[in-house]
Amino acid sequence: MERPFPTVAVVGLGTMGAGVAVAVAKSGRRVIGIEANEDSAARALARIEEATAHAVARERITAEERAGLLARISVGHGLAAAAEADLVIEEVPEQLELKREVFAELDRICPESTVLATGTTALSVTRIAAATARPERVLGLHFFNPVHTMKLVEVVRTVLTAPQVAEDAAAFARDLGKEPVAAGDRAGFVVNGLLFAYLNQAAAMYESRYATREDIDAAMRLGCGLPMGPLALLDLIGVDTARTVLEAMYEQSRDRLHAPAPILGQLVSAGLLGRKSGRGFYTYEAPGSSRAVDAATGPARAKVPGREVRSVGVCGSGTMATGIVEVFAKAGYRVLLAARSLEKAENAKAQLARSLERSVTKGRMTAEQRDAALGLVTPVGQYAELAEVDLVVEAVAENLEVKRELFATLDKIVKPGAVLATTTSSLPVISCASATSRPQDVIGMHFFNPAPAMKLVEVVSTVLTAPDVTATVLELCAKVRKHPVECGDRAGFIVNALLFPYLNDAVRMLQEHYATVDDIDTAMKLGCGYPMGPFELLDVVGLDVSLTIEKVLHQEFREPGLAAAPLLEHLVAAGCLGRKTGRGFRDHARR
Repeated sequence: MERPFPTVAVVGLGTMGAGVAVAVAKSGRRVIGIEANEDSAARALARIEEATAHAVARERITAEERAGLLARISVGHGLAAAAEADLVIEEVPEQLELKREVFAELDRICPESTVLATGTTALSVTRIAAATARPERVLGLHFFNPVHTMKLVEVVRTVLTAPQVAEDAAAFARDLGKEPVAAGDRAGFVVNGLLFAYLNQAAAMYESRYATREDIDAAMRLGCGLPMGPLALLDLIGVDTARTVLEAMYEQSRDRLHAPAPILGQLVSAGLLGRKSGRGFYTYEAPGSSRAVDAATGPARAKVPGREVRSVGVCGSGTMATGIVEVFAKAGYRVLLAARSLEKAENAKAQLARSLERSVTKGRMTAEQRDAALGLVTPVGQYAELAEVDLVVEAVAENLEVKRELFATLDKIVKPGAVLATTTSSLPVISCASATSRPQDVIGMHFFNPAPAMKLVEVVSTVLTAPDVTATVLELCAKVRKHPVECGDRAGFIVNALLFPYLNDAVRMLQEHYATVDDIDTAMKLGCGYPMGPFELLDVVGLDVSLTIEKVLHQEFREPGLAAAPLLEHLVAAGCLGRKTGRGFRDHARR
């Protein structure tokens, strides 16, 4: 089978365009690089030579491969050279009128058979194609930066793009060693359509002073396994670029969640564009540097001394409760594991023993450390046994009435001055606190599953939580080797308030038949470095749990864009809850 597009022109050889040119030349194709003038062409060629020399130094290619690659690239100025190309890829700045001018000129210069592709990240491919007399041969080819490492290419078709053109473009991407994902022409396509709404929410969260930039970033890295926090990522992308993408998304969707957070406009107006200007949400050593010089170090923020904690009670016998018991026992705390019956408590301790044994088998702890941790755990079948502990952590069912009843019981039992913590992931902590006569002693301590492995704990203070209670939990997190992030008592706290709208957007994208489950998951893993795609994650979390959190967020903020996607509600109603039932967005029974 003949390889598609043996000669490719790349218009605009900035960082992205140069990367595309090298990737295409590496595949054995002839590349015609085109810049605006002679000086910029010389600078572009120098960039390509430097990048390929760096690749040799990193042993990604050999010196011989570099020589052959450079021999296949010619760089000049003026669009006339594009007449020899089978495919033209445009990578000029993200300005609609500039791109339309380039395409109108290319349409006049290139043979009718030439395919024209735009590298836009968010602008309308249809409007760009409309500048030509060949819209059926125009599409988007959205590469990701840095091109040499990022495997994803979004192949963006308009309603007029010929199917064969899209197929040839996908084959071309595969021949470059990339993974093509089919996308329709709407702002942001797949990746940016999901990513930038999430980034915008994070910027708005920071602007409202709900949490610090360090805590927002740490929460998403440690709670979701993301490679970067959202505010650091905005600085890397460029605050101005992010604002441009969001403006394009809002123009199409009119969804207020896509309207750029005011802080983005303020930063752009001040020239604080992120890493490239040396300052954005963070301040960097120099323009272009990746080293932030004003980021806080260390999680401890307590301004008042905390209370002494020598013993801990954990209420519950499920996976989360048992994991929390393991965290405290391994840190040397005496733990009472309290359940509704002694049998349930003893079964939970047996589950803990199995977990610790796995750690011994994997070399993560010694047999002596296992025995010491187990020796610190005492199962009890009634909450009255918790009378003298210094901290109680509640990890029972995620049901507000159940939790309120337990807190009312603890209020009568536990000694004065003890800290009472709830592990709720979505319910209001103040509702638990108000069930007691000591709301100043109640706080949220949201561990993530599996608790022994996940480093993050969201420390949730209500309007009544005493400062020394917050200080106690922050100090305690450091002692049990967890990273605390502080936030106020509102739906979703930090992680779920940012994560679940993103998951909901993915479901809406699917229900609108914009892209497939596999393409959306692939796009987010390859395009953003996420450990799991949104549908993989939804099936793991449980669609019923996800729907509950979506409803809580919508009820709290009353934002139409946060309403649960109907498709999610339909799947839950049908009993398709994810891995736990064998079927969710995927059929796990067949795997």
